[in-house]
Amino acid sequence: MSYDPPPRLGLPWQPAPPEPPRPASRPLREPLGHHSDLRVLRSAYRRQRRTATLTALGYFTLFLVLSACAPGVMTRTVADGIPAGLLLALVQLPVTWLAIGLYGTTARRYVDPLAERIRRQTELDARRGASR
Repeated sequence: MSYDPPPRLGLPWQPAPPEPPRPASRPLREPLGHHSDLRVLRSAYRRQRRTATLTALGYFTLFLVLSACAPGVMTRTVADGIPAGLLLALVQLPVTWLAIGLYGTTARRYVDPLAERIRRQTELDARRGASR
């Protein structure tokens, strides 16, 4: 990759700005900020948040839509005089627990191993930089 200085924007009698220093050698691998693992980690974390959020909010939205648009369904008795609306409202708590469980499970299974690998690579990069 060659460095081309920017075009001169000053007046002809003004001195040219100094050139930035060029790196002596290229690092063994790309710095961590440009590493593809960070993109993979961000997308895994984003997927994890979306799954948990859509689980909890999706059920709550379904409950609200049924309450507003289908009051006949919500007032219908299900068992022993318990209305369907009350039963659906009580199911909200286990659905929230399910969303929390999904969040924790996906964190342990997908996100945490990626973060740990990036953490190890960062420590290795820091040690390499300190030895130079």
